[in-house]
Amino acid sequence: MKVSKGNWVIISAVFVFLFFISFVFVYNDYIKVKQDEILTEKYKATTKEIRSDIAHFLEIKEKSTLAIALSLATDEKIRSFILKKKIPQGYYADLIHQYKANTLYQNIWIQIIDRDGISLYRSWTKAKGDDLSGSRAEISKMEKQHKASVAISVGSYDMSIKAMVPLFDHERFIGFIEIISHFNSIAKTFEKEEIDSVVLADKKYAKHLTHPFTKMFVDGYYIANLDAKKSLVKLLSDNKIETFFNKEYRIVDGYLIVAYPLKDTNEKTIGHYLAFKKLSNIESKDLQFFQFRWIVFTLLFFMAIAGVVNIVMYYNMRKQKKYYKNIIDSSSNMIIINNKKNIIDTNKVFFKYFSKYKSLDEFRDENTCVCNFFVDEEGYLSKGTVAYNWLEKVIDHPDEHYKVKMIIEEKIYYFLVNAAVIDREQNHYSVIFADITKEERYKEELEDITIRDSLTGLYNRRFYETQIDEEIYNAKRYEHALSVIMLDIDFFKKVNDEHGHSVGDEVLIYYANLVKESLREADKVCRVGGEEFVIILPYTTKDDAVKIAEKLRVLVEKSKKILPITMSFGVTEYIKGESEDFLYKRADEALYEAKNSGRNRVVVR
Repeated sequence: MKVSKGNWVIISAVFVFLFFISFVFVYNDYIKVKQDEILTEKYKATTKEIRSDIAHFLEIKEKSTLAIALSLATDEKIRSFILKKKIPQGYYADLIHQYKANTLYQNIWIQIIDRDGISLYRSWTKAKGDDLSGSRAEISKMEKQHKASVAISVGSYDMSIKAMVPLFDHERFIGFIEIISHFNSIAKTFEKEEIDSVVLADKKYAKHLTHPFTKMFVDGYYIANLDAKKSLVKLLSDNKIETFFNKEYRIVDGYLIVAYPLKDTNEKTIGHYLAFKKLSNIESKDLQFFQFRWIVFTLLFFMAIAGVVNIVMYYNMRKQKKYYKNIIDSSSNMIIINNKKNIIDTNKVFFKYFSKYKSLDEFRDENTCVCNFFVDEEGYLSKGTVAYNWLEKVIDHPDEHYKVKMIIEEKIYYFLVNAAVIDREQNHYSVIFADITKEERYKEELEDITIRDSLTGLYNRRFYETQIDEEIYNAKRYEHALSVIMLDIDFFKKVNDEHGHSVGDEVLIYYANLVKESLREADKVCRVGGEEFVIILPYTTKDDAVKIAEKLRVLVEKSKKILPITMSFGVTEYIKGESEDFLYKRADEALYEAKNSGRNRVVVR
């Protein structure tokens, strides 16, 4: 039978339609499988990232807690308190208040324990006198090894991060100070990333928690963070908690749930950090791109049948450009597109930092490169001798982590820099600047805690021991003079006895800073004992150091602020080849002679 032209059109149309429908159904199944694969990979990657963040935040918390313990261990009064076995309950109240007001540490606890493991003082309760040796393995270990340590452990009050530093009286071990911090600051940090937290101590420790700080339990597990959401606690209770511990991750009630084991000093799991992230907050660019590619492919396929491929490609290119622009504009990071010669495009965040410019053209009129704002400083990426040298370095080493320090409109910013090829033929690159200013400043603050005396704000003995070694090395290498002044407040014990320790502290603070303000910027004043200080004077001869000491002596004697006091001074100059200890000893001997020969004088050794 002959088929008419009209029938052929109908048959062809039906065939094409059936083919298209079949193709859609088959490809739809493929899409679902592929989407599931992409989501699974994204969940695994997110899980790995969360685990890495937990480990990183725990490490920072442990180091900062230990830094606080090391700082407080320099307080000479504690040794006296331990020997007398009597510590004022409110001794650390102001310090704890300062931490609460100015840092993320809202619940710092301080405990003083004697050499036999007996608790002499707890800042959060008046309870004391109990023997902790039998209930906590790390305390027994400290009694034997006398070394600073930090670990996660469960006590009678909480599961927490505990840093312990031994205390000595004339090289005799007399006890140790313990700083206890909690997981709440880590949970607060995760909240900024839209991740909720529940920290659990293993149920076998429930009987040890005789005074639980949070008073919260779920199915026998103690909840160690105060801000755990009730809805998440109920979710755990409804889904058998143990099932979360042994899996890479679980998807429950719209959450990706990741468990990270918390271990003690013996690598024994004592609890778990559970992180909850809503699936709706997990972005999958791979999935978006896959879906986008499917839409484009389907659109192109349909339009090819219709015979309007050129029109489809035109609209597709416009859509891609808009999609690309929307993606970079939706990023919270500063993104720059360039070709190693000029900046081609930026996202909106760029003008958040360079707010003085109304457009990219205005910026390019005054600047050839964003690297013009880089600060050349050790540890940060520098501009280089040739334009865009820095970019080639980032591109050629994709596994390296590069940071830049920038001064933009008189403000200092820190960024983590990554770069990737967008179009190799046109030599287009995207450069992503992730703002890490808060993290860098927080890191600097933590480092400063370890080298500052908590009372006077001057450098402490730890800083002195590091700095004097560096100054001795420089003096030997560049053959310049180096002198040291050791000074002591005369009859300071009498000040404390007659006027009280609070007045004594005021005297220390005022006169310590009076001395500091009278010196050069290069000179370093360190508090190395109760009322004893050392001044490091680089590029200073012994004769000049004597003049400086005499000037300070007169200044202190005439001041008479708070209380009239005097100071004794011991001066010495570094002799090539001598050790730091011998230099310190000679300065100490000079000070001793000054005090024995009448005080309020300068003696040179």
